[in-house]
Amino acid sequence: MHFLDLILKKRGGNRLSAREISYFIREYVQGNIPDYQVSALLMAIWFSKMDETETRDLTFAMRDSGHIIDLSDIPGIKADKHSTGGVGDTTTLITAPLVAACGLKVAKMSGRGLGHTGGTIDKIESIPGCMTGLNMDRFKEIVSGCGISIIGQTRELVPADKLLYALRDVTGTIDNISLIAASIMSKKLASGSDVIVLDVKTGNGAFMTDRDDAVELARLMVRIGQAARKKMTALVTDMNQPLGNAVGNALEVKEAVEILQGRHPGDLRQVSLALAADMIRAGGLETDEQSAMGRVEKALTSGKGLEKLSRMIEAQGGDPRICEDTGLLPAPDEIISIKAETKGHIAAIRTDRIGNCALLLGAGRRQKNDAVDPAVGIWMGARLGDAVEPGDILATFYINDKTHLDAAIQQFHNAIVIGQSPPKPHSLIYETIE
Repeated sequence: MHFLDLILKKRGGNRLSAREISYFIREYVQGNIPDYQVSALLMAIWFSKMDETETRDLTFAMRDSGHIIDLSDIPGIKADKHSTGGVGDTTTLITAPLVAACGLKVAKMSGRGLGHTGGTIDKIESIPGCMTGLNMDRFKEIVSGCGISIIGQTRELVPADKLLYALRDVTGTIDNISLIAASIMSKKLASGSDVIVLDVKTGNGAFMTDRDDAVELARLMVRIGQAARKKMTALVTDMNQPLGNAVGNALEVKEAVEILQGRHPGDLRQVSLALAADMIRAGGLETDEQSAMGRVEKALTSGKGLEKLSRMIEAQGGDPRICEDTGLLPAPDEIISIKAETKGHIAAIRTDRIGNCALLLGAGRRQKNDAVDPAVGIWMGARLGDAVEPGDILATFYINDKTHLDAAIQQFHNAIVIGQSPPKPHSLIYETIE
């Protein structure tokens, strides 16, 4: 088999066979196919697209390119969730403890933030002492013991995705639904859980800005997971403003803890509970949405969800007292208020710009190796539709390094659109796909 034949075949709009896709992934991971040829194939895929069979075959080949985690020695049903990324999206730190409190085992591997979107691992590592680089034996031990553990992805997990994602990033082939689906689902399938719930974001703060594309992606990933005999469900949710009030690592942990304490009603709480209820249903603990939501709400109000988070933090070397006193989280040197300059309503929020604003303050990274300041970030003081007067606080900035402060303030004001009328009401959860 010659790789050039695959490039020409796909360039001509023809379908690649499972054997050809397996050859492509195997030989590329082994270093037998150069980047310039794989770049040509990725561009051919971008233009000619892949059908569902090709996408499924690509996902399975990528999954099989590295170590597949076996969680069968952990008793009970293992559950996982994945968000396609957004701003102020702290659902994992709320959903996962609630699901564990309801009786499922949550064995989750998460990633770091890059660009305007945050990463769960960065958030967890803002908790003093909390470690995410645990070995697999310790990971399984924590999941078995307290029902939940969240760690970083191992190097052996889906090496094909690491290679392909880096190449897609520099060849303009990121935004292809088949390549996105294969990237996400290969890692989820290799992680070993029985139940997978997806949170597919759409809007100006999401990678999938178009709602129809987000729905298409969600449906495709659900079908791929079902083909691998996983119990699947997906929510398509709004990302046209930060999901929570906090944007920044320690701040987002603070908000998650306070929601588990029964505070902060709002969008972040609503989506987190909806995801937890879907995990409960997919895991077979409840049969309908109402009873699943009731079970999740009981785990919240009883404090059992917060207890699960505290136990996980302690098991992973962190200070569990932050679940009682969020003042123990990293704090900034200075806090300043950003105020409205005109009267009106918050008509729109450019959510990606809010994420970039937090990045300028030091809460994120432009490149993978950039340092992240866990203490800094933004606390939103106004949300879509709110009426504001000149001098009203739109947000609070938590800052240490002022190098890019002026640029961050300007970016923030450019992200907030104040108009004469509030925007039309919109859904927070657009669709549930099973």
